[in-house]
Amino acid sequence: MKYSFFFILLTFCFLNTSAQTFKYAFVTDTHVGTATGEEDLRRTVDDINKQTDLDFVLVTGDVTEMGTRLEIKLAKSILASLKIPFHVIPGNHDTGWSESGGVDFIKEFGSDKFTLDHKGYRFIACASGPYVRMSDGHIPRDAVVWLDKVLKNTPATMPVVFINHYPVDNSLDNWYEATNRIKKYNIQYAICGHGHANQALNFEGVPGTMGRSNLRAKDSIGGYNMVTMRSDSVLFAVKKPGMELERPWRKIALGKFTAGSTAKTERPSYQINSIYPQVKQAWNYHATANVISTPAATKDLVIFGNHIGEIEALSIKNGNRKWVHKTQGAIYSSPAISGNTVVLGSGDGFIYALNTGSGKQIWKFETKASVLGSPVIENGIVYIGGSDNNFRAINVQTGKQLWAFNGVEGTIVGKPLLYKGKVFFGSWGRHLYALDQSNGSLLWKWNNGSANRMFSPAMCTPMAHHDIVYFVAPDRVLTAVDANSGTTLWRNKEATVRESAGIAEDGSMIFGKTMNDEVVAYRTQATDPGISWRLNLGFGYEHVPSMLIAKDKQVFFGTRNGVVYAFDPTLRKIVWAHKIDNSMVNTVNVIDKNTVLVATMDGVVSLLKIK
Repeated sequence: MKYSFFFILLTFCFLNTSAQTFKYAFVTDTHVGTATGEEDLRRTVDDINKQTDLDFVLVTGDVTEMGTRLEIKLAKSILASLKIPFHVIPGNHDTGWSESGGVDFIKEFGSDKFTLDHKGYRFIACASGPYVRMSDGHIPRDAVVWLDKVLKNTPATMPVVFINHYPVDNSLDNWYEATNRIKKYNIQYAICGHGHANQALNFEGVPGTMGRSNLRAKDSIGGYNMVTMRSDSVLFAVKKPGMELERPWRKIALGKFTAGSTAKTERPSYQINSIYPQVKQAWNYHATANVISTPAATKDLVIFGNHIGEIEALSIKNGNRKWVHKTQGAIYSSPAISGNTVVLGSGDGFIYALNTGSGKQIWKFETKASVLGSPVIENGIVYIGGSDNNFRAINVQTGKQLWAFNGVEGTIVGKPLLYKGKVFFGSWGRHLYALDQSNGSLLWKWNNGSANRMFSPAMCTPMAHHDIVYFVAPDRVLTAVDANSGTTLWRNKEATVRESAGIAEDGSMIFGKTMNDEVVAYRTQATDPGISWRLNLGFGYEHVPSMLIAKDKQVFFGTRNGVVYAFDPTLRKIVWAHKIDNSMVNTVNVIDKNTVLVATMDGVVSLLKIK
């Protein structure tokens, strides 16, 4: 009893003397790059500089609108004029359409996560995605690994504030990775942005506060939150530039954290795996960073890149790591293999060719920006696009550029199609391009007539049959274009197919994954065929751009919540489904109908065996 009382007294003293009163500015969702984003942020910075009682500034993501290098540089230059320290993390707008895969953000701001110890408190801020491809919010795998290290070195009684762009709930596909961890420590509260409105939240017993956007929106002026840390509570109050501080709208009691009996958010269920016991994971490998690409395979190895710039090779037999080659930028490029050479791009601006057996570099080709696009190799030539407005053909043996088309608008993030002497690819600059495969000259380019780059045909790999090219953009329309002239033949929007499509082995059908439960099929022809059939697979709401792969009379695809499906297109029925984790499944590598290689955004690489 005496010792218990002494411990409680020490804890009380720590919380009430070590943790001192102070104030900080909580700014979020500045969206520099929108119509008023720059001006609104400049006003806020000027207003903060006029305050005399603020210790620092926290900026919790969506700093920019599209994550471009110019937007990031502009935002950094504005924030750099602050007279007090500032700390920044990215949001989905900084990473989801980033032309560098998040590399430029880290270069400008130094990191995409941080810790700050201030007057007895520890502030811990994680990055969040999705990165490059459309998906749910996600705390990157490398950030979770980092969080473990930070928390391991955090005293049990030290009061902690957790910071993320997204609310720590099912807005993130791996929210439980954070809540499971922070609730073991003396967490005081969490703050976030993303929702653009002040809101009191609760994350399984952890008090949460969402901050208003810095944008003026429908108001005449933007604003931010001023946070007052007191010995027993924290207050949130809106401050609009040039105006008096408003009355606090949110108060949270501070003290020793106890989880209590607060109900938990339901964790992901893996029950589907028991329904299809014929599917087994031969092995699982969990990388230390996100994997946002399709692994390549030889008879001996599985090769892929990850978000911290590592190219890894695993044994295809048991998943043991054989070698690793480090680059200086995040990798979103799916590797291509020719003989003993594997080729892929990196966010550091280089295209790499490595020896598949050893991982040693054969050559690397420097570009002027990140290379997020995936290569295709044919007849000893690599075809690949990057973020420097170039699409290139490179000799796979020497690394010598054979030709380059430098008229690309926007960032290339997808995989090209080679068809009858032509190269087809899309970009985030609204267009689908057709180049002469022999010299890179432009044959034609197509767009849907919209000025909105968000509808660009950038992520769906084009498909072709009988001189017609098919693709699906975020506008949710399946488009058929004459391969020779670029003339639109038809556009079908009966189903909500978004970026995910595939073509039958014989070319007779196009399969599309809808945004809710269904796969639909269309006949490949020059006039709009309408939907031939629908198959309800019950995968729920869906929006990730994972292509459908037809092989051995089955079709395979992944979903946003970690489930891989296989269905029979002739019998129009599901064959099997298997859940790997709870994050986006990249386009799968179907070795044969009994062997499927899978990688998820959370860095899980798995070899599925089907009996």
